[in-house]
Amino acid sequence: MVIVAHRRSGKTTATINHLIRDAIQKPQTKYAFICPTYKQAKNIAWDILKEYARKVDGAEFNEAELRVDFKNGSRITLYGADYPDSLRGMGLWGVVFDEYSQQPSNIFTEIIRPALSDHQGYAIWIGTPKGKNEFYRLYEQAKKNEDWLSILLTANDTKIVPQTELEDAEKTMSPEEFRQEFMCSFDATIKGAYYAEQIAKARADGRIKIVPYDELIKVHTVWDLGVGDSTSIGFFQKVSNEVRLIDYYESSDKGLNHYIAYLDRKDYIYGKHFAPHDIQVRELSTGKSRLEIAKTLGITFEVLPIMAIEDGINAARLMWSRLWVDENRCQVFLDYISQYCKEWDDKHGMFKDRPRHDFTSHAADMLRYAAEAEKDFTNDELIEKQLQNFQRNNWRQNLNSTR
Repeated sequence: MVIVAHRRSGKTTATINHLIRDAIQKPQTKYAFICPTYKQAKNIAWDILKEYARKVDGAEFNEAELRVDFKNGSRITLYGADYPDSLRGMGLWGVVFDEYSQQPSNIFTEIIRPALSDHQGYAIWIGTPKGKNEFYRLYEQAKKNEDWLSILLTANDTKIVPQTELEDAEKTMSPEEFRQEFMCSFDATIKGAYYAEQIAKARADGRIKIVPYDELIKVHTVWDLGVGDSTSIGFFQKVSNEVRLIDYYESSDKGLNHYIAYLDRKDYIYGKHFAPHDIQVRELSTGKSRLEIAKTLGITFEVLPIMAIEDGINAARLMWSRLWVDENRCQVFLDYISQYCKEWDDKHGMFKDRPRHDFTSHAADMLRYAAEAEKDFTNDELIEKQLQNFQRNNWRQNLNSTR
């Protein structure tokens, strides 16, 4: 099920009660409710879960693990998508993803989908729009699939929020914010997003489209290397002043050998490979740096200098005016980069002058590094080799014609 509903519509309350009902009716079953962060799960969903589960005779609450155990052996646990390892290896009969647009897109396919398989469990995605991303695509998919249930509820549909409150909200919010939060518009830009203007212009200019791989040009890779975190790789080509992001890959909990093997499976002709300065840090367990390990695996990295985050963001914004992005192979990148935002300061009610670190950061860091590395996206060696091949073939044709 995919439920798109306006802010304060009661979607969290509804789906938590759905889980409670199933837990009561089906003994020895387990359910998960996943929020974007563990903090959100604790501050918002936990109180709702306790409020309604208390009505069930014999329910026991584990505050430390945000878990409710029922006397029939069933269980509901709250999780945060910012700690994906806590979700691995479990068996589930049902799961709810709350505000799925703010969660990494691979959390379902790589972690939760296998957990549901043994029990033919169900998944429910709920949220208010936050740009066109995986949540938007799921909703569009659900509308076309008879095996799925799709629901879209605006404030005008539910009548839950009083009309006077809606009128007051419309006066104090920007038109885009109001359409997004109360009218469920997927087209509104995300407040505080670093690259919203640049992405909008790229779309308007037709630079986000199918960008084919040019076999006559080298592919340069730019890496953001995570430790126990996601690693992201951008695949770039450059023609004159035009930069093309033709492919993107991101995964987590994998070693360097996994990513290098992924590169080997591609048919690209590679140029240079770029990585941030921390690739030179030596690991205590091996005494070697990932720079040295990569070299033994067949890749020699160009190490980028340290650059302030603000300077890197400004450089990336400038590069966007010349950047073309493949909308299919780089779909995850576009999802994440469009949501890369400033950190919100709850205390002062304003955005801080620094990025929020979450699942979007790896794509954004890769883009910053690419803006620094772009000047070294060269094709000279390949062009020289192609020229030599052309001259050699031309010489052979002339020789044959003379004969």
